[in-house]
Amino acid sequence: MHIEIDRDVCIGAGQCALTAPNVFTQDDDGFSTLLPGMEDGGGDPLVKDAARACPVHAITVKEPTG
Repeated sequence: MHIEIDRDVCIGAGQCALTAPNVFTQDDDGFSTLLPGMEDGGGDPLVKDAARACPVHAITVKEPTG
């Protein structure tokens, strides 16, 4: 799995960090960011829920192809 956060779209609502706190956090400016080493979601089953919870759809979760 690959997670992308569009920081130009993110408004810092924090729903991702509330939904999947083992994967997402907020930086000093309040915008969504991935925790170190969690670029692939770390197998957390809540990653897709966190992406859906984003009110501005700033998070994209892509499954590997092949």
